[in-house]
Formats: sequence, structure tokens, C-alpha cells
Amino acid sequence: MKRTIRDLKNIGGNKVLLRCDFNVPLDKYGDILDATRILTSLPTIRYLNEQNCKLIICSHLGRPKGYDKYLSLFPVAVCLMKYFPNKVRFCPKVTGPVVEKYIDEMKNGDILVLENLRFDPREEENDPSFVKELASYCDVYVDDAFGVAHRKHASNYGVALKKPNAIGFLIEKELKVFEKAFQNPKKPFVAIFGGAKVKDKLLLIKNIIGKADTVLIGGGMAYTFLLAEGINIGKSIVDLDLVDEAKKILSDAKNANMKVLLPVDHVALKGEKVVKTNFLDADMVGLDIGKKTAKMFTEEIKKAGQIVWNGPLGKYEDKRFKNGTLQVAKAVAKSSAYSIVGGGDSVGAINTLGFADKIDHLSTGGGASMKLMEGKTLPAVEVIDTL
Repeated sequence: MKRTIRDLKNIGGNKVLLRCDFNVPLDKYGDILDATRILTSLPTIRYLNEQNCKLIICSHLGRPKGYDKYLSLFPVAVCLMKYFPNKVRFCPKVTGPVVEKYIDEMKNGDILVLENLRFDPREEENDPSFVKELASYCDVYVDDAFGVAHRKHASNYGVALKKPNAIGFLIEKELKVFEKAFQNPKKPFVAIFGGAKVKDKLLLIKNIIGKADTVLIGGGMAYTFLLAEGINIGKSIVDLDLVDEAKKILSDAKNANMKVLLPVDHVALKGEKVVKTNFLDADMVGLDIGKKTAKMFTEEIKKAGQIVWNGPLGKYEDKRFKNGTLQVAKAVAKSSAYSIVGGGDSVGAINTLGFADKIDHLSTGGGASMKLMEGKTLPAVEVIDTL
């Protein structure tokens, strides 16, 4: 069992470096469009603040190539100021004398937000010199950035090796949810998978065979499975190298008495024209599940005792092909089953419909949640000390 912040004793007065995932969407003016990732970190921040430590918070935002004023963490610091009045300061640097000055000026109970970690290329390289600088700022390290827990970066892996450490409440909750869902699932267990490519979900589907009762497959990945069944997919996206693997998965699922449902109709492009069809002609590209498939999937969702959903059921970013994903989102939200939704587009669909409060667990990390569903461990969690 990994050490959590509850296990950190007598940290009042200590300098604590907290790694959060504040990779929030911003508009062109720098205003935060969705503060979910900030809000989910508040319990950990509040707990550490109540311990009267000097709390230094770091995070990444976006994928900058060096300094980018449009990806500054300043808006995040301003947001935190609303929840911790007169306690939060923003440091415009990640390392160096300016950071040291800000930290020297901190009093017990103060909160300091550092600038975007990824403004320094050494962060993603897990560079020893960057690790050393970050580690020098703290007595204790806490990781609560589930969204990057599958990465070995300086701030979430390197520093943890250098200092006494623990995980925060957010990571603790994510780990418990996925462990329970896959080791002791509520039955019937319905898994919903979408997204563009089979290779992204291959290990996940393999790991779920024998655990789930029904698997619903949509999105671009569905066409590799349809081709494996001998069904014409027209010009739809396909992983030709994985057709045989898809056949084996379907065979293994059948042998394990697991039902796998694939699309029976489609919303497709024929040239520039959007068509609804049961069959994909040679000149068609399937880009969403059709009404019959959405109804079939909805009926399975209604029977579920537990639902895990990862990935959109069509080309969700194009409004012409988002209906399938939205229909499934509605069904999951209305279901009485225990529901877990992970992946940016899946979570986005739930948020778009205003159904977030109807989902039992909205995962904050797409890549990290995928690794857990594949049965793998997370490097940034593995490096945390055990009790």
C-alpha cells in the first residue's frame, strides 16, 4: 500500500512540493474554460495547507516549446486564490534564484504556485540537473498528478526518488476505483471502447476478457473488428496489421462467454455527402455509429451493474458525427450502474451534456487510466514509498 498524505506526520513548517495536474483548457484570452482538474486537487491542497506547511505547487500546462505566455500557470494561481484567500502567490519562474527568493519569503500556511514546468525542456527528459533543483526546494514530495502518472518526468518521478514522499487524495481515489472495478466488478459488467485505433486499446481489451460480460466497440477501432468478421468497411480507418489479432480477440471473448457487440449501422461520408447506412459501400468512410447501433448499445447499458467507458464512438470533434457518442453518454448517465468514464472525449461528452454529477467516477487521466485498465502499473506511483 502506497504512503498517502495522511501518513505524513509532523509536516507543519516543512516545505512540501506538490505535483498537480493543472493541464486545464484555456481560451485565447487565457481564461480557464474548465476548472475540473483544479477542483479535483482542492482536497489535497486544503489538507496540506491545514497542516501548516509551506506548500509549493508545480504543474505542466499544454505542450509548450519553451516559454509561451499563453500557457502560463498564472490563471491557475488566480483561480486558487479564490479558494485560499491571502495565501497564494505566483512565481513566474520554474527554477533559479527567483524561485529561491519566493520560497525564502514563505511563511507556514503559504501556498506558492510555480510557472509551467514544461517551459523547461528538462522536465520531460527527467534530467538529473532539473530533478536536483526541484528537490532542493522541498523537505517532502507529494504527487497528486494522476494525468501524468504513466510518465517518467522530473517532477513526478525524479523528485520522488530524492525525497520522503506520498500520494495525494486524487491519485489514491483513482487507484482504488480502478482496482475495485477490475478485481471485483459489479455484474453485469459492460465495457465501452471507442477511439480511432485498435492498437491504442489492444492490451485493454485483452485484459478485460474474462472480467467483463459485454463489450461495446465503436469509433474508428470498430472497423478493424468488422473487417475481421468479413464485413465490408469501405474506406473506413483500419489497422490492417491487427486484423488477425482482432480475430483472435473475438475468438477468445467467445470462449470466455463474453459478448462483443460491433456497429450494425453507420453515419458515413460518401464523397462530401453525409449518409446513414446499414452497409458501407466501397466509396464510404464510416465516422459514427448509427441509430440502430446506439439503441443496441443503450439496451446493454440499461442491464449493466457496472460500466467502464473509454473513447468516443465516432469522430466526436465533428458535430456531424458526434451523435453516437452523445447517445451513449446519455445512456450511461441515466443508468443505475456504477459508472467510470475515462478519456478526454468521453469525459467531454459527459460534461457537454451536463451529466458529470450522474457519473460515479470521472477519471482525470486518460493515459494513466488506460494503463490501469490494461493491468499495468504507473511509474510515478510505483516510485512512491510503501507503508
